[in-house]
Amino acid sequence: MDENILIRMASSKDAKEILDIYAPYIRDTAITFEYDVPTVDEFAQRIKDTLKMYPYIVAIKDGNIAGYAYASEFKKRAAYDWAVETSIYLKQGYSGKGLGKKLYLALEEILKKQNIINLNACIAYASAEDAHLGNTSMKFHEHLGYKLTGHFNKCGYKFGTWYDIIWMEKIIGEHFENPAPVIPITQLKVF
Repeated sequence: MDENILIRMASSKDAKEILDIYAPYIRDTAITFEYDVPTVDEFAQRIKDTLKMYPYIVAIKDGNIAGYAYASEFKKRAAYDWAVETSIYLKQGYSGKGLGKKLYLALEEILKKQNIINLNACIAYASAEDAHLGNTSMKFHEHLGYKLTGHFNKCGYKFGTWYDIIWMEKIIGEHFENPAPVIPITQLKVF
């Protein structure tokens, strides 16, 4: 992996550049089940909302954002506080070069500092791979130590095709009887 990658916290000012990475996934793939590309303002608000509690990080290569990763609430109830959902997207042409691994490992380190224990990834899955969806995301998560925990059949419809989703999980801490409280990202200095 190129060592000239800077990882930093995203801000709402990055919304246009991050959305430029995400939009092709919406328009051309079933990796996300989102149908419509959000506006820059809507996307900026998503980033702001995430950063109230969780990390939203970007990888900078040659002065531009080449990928991003973030964590979000797994479920609203307090009992789920130590679990998050993780997401990652790379700019076209950056897959398979170690950037995703670098981003996800940086995200994990931040989440550990927040006292998060369970990382969960909801992944679109093709029972028969096609032009809109391969299963590289599942393989990427497996490579980083995620384990399959659930498989839901034909629950997402996009491009005239029914796709599955799978849930994968990675445990990054101990499940103590009295876990330390989760620390909001706003209370941590991480970069």
